[in-house]
Amino acid sequence: MKKHDFVYLTEDASHDAAIEIINEEAFGPGRFTRAAARIREQGPHDRSLSFICADNGETIASVRMTPISAGSVKGHLLGPLAVRPSHKNRGIGRELVRIAVEAARRKGSEAVILVGDPPYYQPLGFEKVRHSALEFPGPVDPARVLVVPIAPDVHARLEGVIAWRDDGATSGAGSAARPEAHGAAA
Repeated sequence: MKKHDFVYLTEDASHDAAIEIINEEAFGPGRFTRAAARIREQGPHDRSLSFICADNGETIASVRMTPISAGSVKGHLLGPLAVRPSHKNRGIGRELVRIAVEAARRKGSEAVILVGDPPYYQPLGFEKVRHSALEFPGPVDPARVLVVPIAPDVHARLEGVIAWRDDGATSGAGSAARPEAHGAAA
């Protein structure tokens, strides 16, 4: 059996092509029509909070974080999260989510929000957002809008429009940054 050497790194521009392939495999061309994609089109993601997993030097998974305002909450939108089919069901996605949420917490984010499957994300600390509390720039199933509340009053303030916000940290999204290594996990 082949030994895998998973390494988690902060995303940089050298990962862009591999991330595009991974997202195409996972979500297909329809990914651009989703409400969360409409938010991500408004401005760049924050590379300092976006991560990849590499196996023996090959990028095999990624997660991105985009700064958003959701009602009066200043948080981050998690996604897309994608793992190559050859590496699914090994805990890689869960570890990427854990790393990204912790990085957002350290950076002072008030919440991490996503549109995803509750059975997958709730064990990772995500909670359902009140039905139709947030207005997305496109249709979204309200039962799939989830949040990790970091500030104590997040649920009460998640009311209104969700949109990209300029937090000043995303200016490096188009430039290469030195990758930061994170502990390996299988």
